[in-house]
Amino acid sequence: MRGGGILGVIVLVWLLIGVLAAYQRDYFKSEANNCATAGTIALTVVAGPLNYAGVNPKVTNCNLPEPSQ
Repeated sequence: MRGGGILGVIVLVWLLIGVLAAYQRDYFKSEANNCATAGTIALTVVAGPLNYAGVNPKVTNCNLPEPSQ
């Protein structure tokens, strides 16, 4: 039971480090609101501390499916 709490704290800290990396790269100030920008922010947050080890995830193109009529 105790291990789940520790794992949760580790995941939370990991994601907070990713948010800090995205903030430092000014991704939240971007005026382009598209799926590539959202994907880049999401990948940066998930990569967490790896951003400081040289990982720089980017989404350059994404195609969302069109709704059917």
